[in-house]
Amino acid sequence: MQTLGPNQPDLPAIPSKRYFTIGEVALLCDVKAHVLRYWEQEFEQIHPVKRNNRRYYQQQDILLIRQIKSLLHEQGYTISGAKQWFGSQQGNDENLRYRQLLRQTITGLEDILKTLKSGR
Repeated sequence: MQTLGPNQPDLPAIPSKRYFTIGEVALLCDVKAHVLRYWEQEFEQIHPVKRNNRRYYQQQDILLIRQIKSLLHEQGYTISGAKQWFGSQQGNDENLRYRQLLRQTITGLEDILKTLKSGR
């Protein structure tokens, strides 16, 4: 099965920043905002940060959304089939939590590195 890299030729590159609004993610993934909200309900792997009744996505969320879009729109999966695909790829819940924590840690370390490099 095909997986997608972060820089798909038909989609814009993901800017190097920590949080993205739902509008930005919709543009970066070429889907409507209401589709993103629906996919959040269907795919437990999508976890935007919610503050003041607004959603803020991180880079790993964008990559995941692009993968979901590929499975549904390009590879012909149903939502149920895409959920099964993710289940087979990500293993049990404990493994999923570990991967999410690892992604958050890497993102935090990258932010620290950028700050150090900028001399702030």
